[in-house]
Formats: sequence, C-alpha cells, structure tokens
Amino acid sequence: MSWNRRLHRIAVLLPVLASVLGQAQTPAAAPPEENALIIQNDSELPDTYPHASYLVRLTARGGVPTLHWRLEQGALPPGIKLDDAGVISGTAEHAGEFQFTISVIDSGSPRQAVQKQFVIHVRSALNLNWKSPALVNGNRIEGSVEVTNTTPDDIDLTFIVVAVAGNGRATAIGYQHFVLRRATTKELPFGDTLPFGGYVVHVDAVGEVAPKNLIYRERMQTPRPLHVTVGP
Repeated sequence: MSWNRRLHRIAVLLPVLASVLGQAQTPAAAPPEENALIIQNDSELPDTYPHASYLVRLTARGGVPTLHWRLEQGALPPGIKLDDAGVISGTAEHAGEFQFTISVIDSGSPRQAVQKQFVIHVRSALNLNWKSPALVNGNRIEGSVEVTNTTPDDIDLTFIVVAVAGNGRATAIGYQHFVLRRATTKELPFGDTLPFGGYVVHVDAVGEVAPKNLIYRERMQTPRPLHVTVGP
C-alpha cells in the first residue's frame, strides 16, 4: 500500500476514533434516585369558610417511614393547625388568603427532607354589598343590598337593617327571613320613614346551616350619618 493511501485511510479513521473515545469518556446520566421523597398534594389546598370544619391529610411518596411534617414558613389560617402526621385540621376564624411552606422529613439514614409551598383560601360564606347605597328620600332612608351565598349549603338567612340615631336609639327599617340557596345572589331592599335627625345605617346578614351547626355573619354600615331634614 502506498504512503499516500495509508495517510488517506488514517484521515478517514480519525473522526471515527474520536467519536468512540468521546463516548467512552462521557459519563452516563445518573439514574433517578430511587425512593426519592415527594409531596403529592397540589399547591392549592381545598377552600374553606369561617367557622366551617376543615380536614386535609397531606401525603408523600417515597422516603422511609415514619414521616414527620411541620410548618416552615408563613402561617396557616388562625384556628387551623398542622400535626406531625401531616393532618391539617380545625375551623378558620376569618376570611383571607394564607400562604405557607410545609416540610416533610423521613426516618432514613441519612434522612430525606423536602419542602413545598401551599395556599388556603378562606372564602366569605356570605358576600354582602350595596346594590343601591342607603340615602335620604324626603323623610325616608332607603336602599338595597345584594347578598350571595358562596357555600355549598343552603343557608337559613336573617336580614336586618337598623338606623341608629345620634342618641343610640335604633329603628328597624328592613327585615327578611328566608332560605338563601347555595351559589345564589338575592337583592334585598329596605327603607322606612324616620323622624328628623342623623342616622347611621347598619346592615346585618346572619346565616345558619343547622345540620352542620354553622353560623355565618356579615355586617356593613354607612360611613357617616344620613340626615333626615323633613318631618317632626
């Protein structure tokens, strides 16, 4: 074989050899860690309502039993707590959005530990808003509100509106008692004649779910007195 032909063959073989050597030197991808500890619950935990019973069990996959859970950062809704076994339970005291971080630690050697952020929304069971804000019409104070039942239950609702004079005397100017079906909104008008004077209007909605022993309350009032200037 001539020298030129040998050089040609070497030139052809060099890229192949380089490829083989490169594959031999490249470390194989590490296999996924077996029995890795993973928290399985979604980041958004189920919603709840003030004074409603709440129970969620956190679950994890992998690791070595027994698992231990704890709150690392943030805060659970007041009235709700997390135990060592991963059970979140209690009754929320008020509405709001609560973000927090929870960790779980296994009993292996060495131990595995992972963290995850969660959120719980404590929804207002009753949404109470002005439909027609309270105003003076001659010798009357009148208006209307909208009340919405956001819970999964029918609510036995009592609606009361009082006008409170400067001397503390309260006069009822609206009242209704009915069943507010779940996921519904109802407009509730109110109004009555009143003597001359200034009045702060208080609106109260109280809902009861007797089978669950739940009571929901919402209140609002006018930001300043309304003045009736017509009348005795």
